[in-house]
Amino acid sequence: MARLITDPNLAAADDIYEKLIAIHGDRPVEESLKLAARLNLILLNHIGDRAVAEEAIALAAQSRG
Repeated sequence: MARLITDPNLAAADDIYEKLIAIHGDRPVEESLKLAARLNLILLNHIGDRAVAEEAIALAAQSRG
């Protein structure tokens, strides 16, 4: 069974983070939340593994900040 990778695994992570922040820009909160939901669904579809997706959801739910 596949497991969620929690160790750093993304090249140029800071650049990706900046792009992620930038796409929200000055959008209203509701629009920003919809954008985040669309991105999450796109990435969950790419993962394609329900157990990994559920592990990621659980980790995100317990994280604060």
